[in-house]
Amino acid sequence: MSSRERVLGRVRRALAHVPADEAPLARDYLREHGRRSAEETVELLAENLADYRAIVHRCVDGQLPELLTRLLAAHGSGSVLVPPELPAYWLAAVHATRVHDRAVNTPQELDRVDSVVTGCAVAVAETGTIVLDGSPDQGRRRITLVPDHHVCVVRVPDQVVSSVPQALERLDPTRPLTWISGPSATSDIELDRVEGVHGPRTLEVVLVEG
Repeated sequence: MSSRERVLGRVRRALAHVPADEAPLARDYLREHGRRSAEETVELLAENLADYRAIVHRCVDGQLPELLTRLLAAHGSGSVLVPPELPAYWLAAVHATRVHDRAVNTPQELDRVDSVVTGCAVAVAETGTIVLDGSPDQGRRRITLVPDHHVCVVRVPDQVVSSVPQALERLDPTRPLTWISGPSATSDIELDRVEGVHGPRTLEVVLVEG
């Protein structure tokens, strides 16, 4: 008998006297911690993003092209990865070479790109988390894991929710979901922090109103 069979056998014996029609125990989990307005939720997102060492910017929609141009120039980006349906006007003023997200791109080619600009699926205020789902304005998962600089645009308040349960209601579990809480970082047993091991070392988040 395998370990799996032994465990399942114990479960069956433990449940042997439970009526088949007994309702499962319901747990009243909180869906969010506290009541916040839309504006307060966005502020909490900004605070938690910054706490995770993401660089947060705020602007209105009409200022977005100029802001993205400044961010890429400040980073010294000569090339930028572009998802297939990133709104064209976002990068209209950017002079960097566009590298389009294609299936034939090799990891080496992606590693030579300076920056990537994407949208997002949803952002979670309580955890300071951005979720990508591979939609056309976000591209394949790998384009946000290989380049060293990621600029992610979040539309506020429409794409912001308070909690993870609320985010899950908006997401399709069959899609390739990437959950990002700050730039890539890891620590060894001595708590020495190393950034950029499994993703970009620099994450910039633009919260766009309108």
